[in-house]
Parts: sequence; C-alpha cells; structure tokens
Amino acid sequence: MVKLQVAIDLLTTEAALELAGKVAPYVDIIELGTPLIKAEGLKVVTAMKEAFPDKLVFADMKTADTGSLEAEMAFKAGADIVTVMGAVDDATIKGAVEAAAKYGKKVVVDTIGVQDRVKRAQEVTAFGVYFVELHAGLDEQALPGYSVQTLISEGKLAKVPFSIAGGVNIDTIKDVVAAGAQVAVAGGAIYGAKDPAAAAKALKEAIIAAEV
Repeated sequence: MVKLQVAIDLLTTEAALELAGKVAPYVDIIELGTPLIKAEGLKVVTAMKEAFPDKLVFADMKTADTGSLEAEMAFKAGADIVTVMGAVDDATIKGAVEAAAKYGKKVVVDTIGVQDRVKRAQEVTAFGVYFVELHAGLDEQALPGYSVQTLISEGKLAKVPFSIAGGVNIDTIKDVVAAGAQVAVAGGAIYGAKDPAAAAKALKEAIIAAEV
C-alpha cells in the first residue's frame, strides 16, 4: 500500500506534536520539515519519536554536505529516515547511505533544484537510497503554471521507488497512487486544513480506494 506522509512545516515542537497527535491514526510517516528542525534543533526529532514510536519519523535535513555526519546526527536523535539533496556530489549521498546502513535506517534523496529529475532519480537509486522524493518546493509551487502532474509523469518515467511532494491533495492523490508512488507526501493539504484529522483521514481513504 502507498504510505501517507504528513509534512509538518510548523515552527515549534509543541505545535508539531499537537498536529501529529491529530493525524497519527491516518499517516504512516511523520515528516519534520526543514524550518522546524532549524527552529527547534534535533530535539524535535527525539520528541516526535518518543511520542509516536510506531511511526516512521522523517527528518527533512536536506543535507548538502557531510552526508555521513548529518545523517548520523539525525539517526542518533531518533530519525528513521533522513533527506539528502539530489543536486549534491555523489559522495555526500553515499556517505549518508553508509551511515544509514550502520544504524539500520534509511536515506531519501530530495530532488529540489535538480534539472533532470528522472535521470538523477535513476542515478541515486543505484547508491542504495530508500526512495527518491520527486519534490517541488513551496517557491516552485508558487510559480505560474506549476502542476503536480509534472512530478507524477516523472515518477512514471523514472521507474524507481519514489514519492511525490508538492501539491498532493484530495484531488490529486489518486493520480499519485496510479503512478506507482511508494509514498504520497501531503503538507498544506493536512496542516492547512480546518480539520487536519479529517483531511488526513480522507487522504488515507482515497489511497485505499485508489488501490482497490
């Protein structure tokens, strides 16, 4: 089954834990966004893992250098998954993967800033990453003409394990599932909803319905 990942782009540990508490019954992966980690430090990773030990905790480190070191820091704090940027040197990604193997954890490569996401997704998959996040950041999503369908099409072309992040909502979730994504990442569609729990529940139910 396609996993549902909530991207928590809030700025305090308290707010993140509160949101996670509402949506935990419906999500498989709890992502702590880069701004949250920068604001609160790795203590937010520890707090989230302690509060929700049965969930995969995803530390969106967006590492661009010292891959092994930063991955190890996050894993020691309780993260199950960390991100490394796809645009960086191969050695950085490989270093993070080596650290993940040491701790029995996972590395995801984030494709923000990568010009040819399909090609890079295929390249980094060979390094042993968990999956590739075909990701359009908030700045890119705000540009005229942006559509998540571009990422969905790239996922089909890449033919590697991937997630989609950047415009996943109740209207697009079925297309994400149909494309063969391993993970659907929803941020604003959940934390920006009037009722985040109901939004997460609806997304989970839509995934289940699309897979039938």
